[in-house]
Amino acid sequence: MSAATEVDPTRLIYTNEELLANGDYREPLIANEVRCHGGFLEDGLYRSPRTLHRAPAIDAWKKQLADQGHELIDLTRDLTPPQYPNVAQAKLLLRNGVREPIVRALTIISIVEGFGAMIRDVRVPKLEDLFVGGVEGTALAHLRGGLFEAHARDESGYRDEGGHKQMWEAARDEALENPKIPGDVLMRIMGRRQKREKTGPVFPEIDPNLERMLGFMCQVMVVEVFAEGTFDWGIELLSDPEVSAKPKVAGDMVRHIQQDEKPHVEYLRTALSEARARTLRTVDGKEIQGQIVVDEFMHRILHSMTRERQVEQRTDLRENLIEAMKVAQNPKSLLEKFDSLDEEWNPPASTGFASTRGAAAA
Repeated sequence: MSAATEVDPTRLIYTNEELLANGDYREPLIANEVRCHGGFLEDGLYRSPRTLHRAPAIDAWKKQLADQGHELIDLTRDLTPPQYPNVAQAKLLLRNGVREPIVRALTIISIVEGFGAMIRDVRVPKLEDLFVGGVEGTALAHLRGGLFEAHARDESGYRDEGGHKQMWEAARDEALENPKIPGDVLMRIMGRRQKREKTGPVFPEIDPNLERMLGFMCQVMVVEVFAEGTFDWGIELLSDPEVSAKPKVAGDMVRHIQQDEKPHVEYLRTALSEARARTLRTVDGKEIQGQIVVDEFMHRILHSMTRERQVEQRTDLRENLIEAMKVAQNPKSLLEKFDSLDEEWNPPASTGFASTRGAAAA
């Protein structure tokens, strides 16, 4: 970064254009012949997109919180359900020519990444009127148009520039040599999303748009934190020359995505921590502590996702697993070996967040 582009590390207010700025790259990132976001610097290191100002801004907002005596929300790694199939199971399938389940898993990841564009459609209410003391100079004040838009572009691309959806597709296609993609993947994902129970407001006393925004942010943050396990899985699997046709290219692509996701986790946990540290105004002129609201959403989402995520992954895989294994020399023996590599995992008894609204038990 040149002196001309250096930013004040104590600066707290940015324009949307600044939060979306990339800076200069020596060369672009190309995936599947698609120009993707991000690029490489003079030293050959990859730099994530839209971090020229976004990264130091997030650091400054985090420091401000700490200086005010507030902690950042944190999710312990033991809350993250393991990826299914695990690395050993996935490699076993690929070594035996059973590619469809892994192609399906990687395709699901790429589609879900593309759904990240929805965050730009979150309606951000007039936050300065809903938080006691306002929100000037915070991550919360930069959600509309800046942080949400940067997140959306990172995930699904922008105009003729690819994002994480295209990068996961490229990692899959490079590693598995342009495999045939199951035609029912998107239909299954959409069907599952439609079946999820819709509930009424948890906090009817606060502005409904604020409640929806905070709830959605909590959900996205949990998904992003859980994705760390998916990245580790993808890197280890696709970097193995025994099962990957282009281990360096495919593995590095997932590493770039993993690096790109860090600002997402950090701005979300910063903004939610800011909300948690503040007092919210209710629709009837009263007040409620932000900690009560944020912790309730975090508890409910973690309680649900720690139980549902692995079940959904198992359902996606096992529905066609027996059929897919028919290409193997000894399908029955392969299935027994596959199941013997399974890892038992139970969600922690506590989410680490308090619930005051009687969230449903398991």
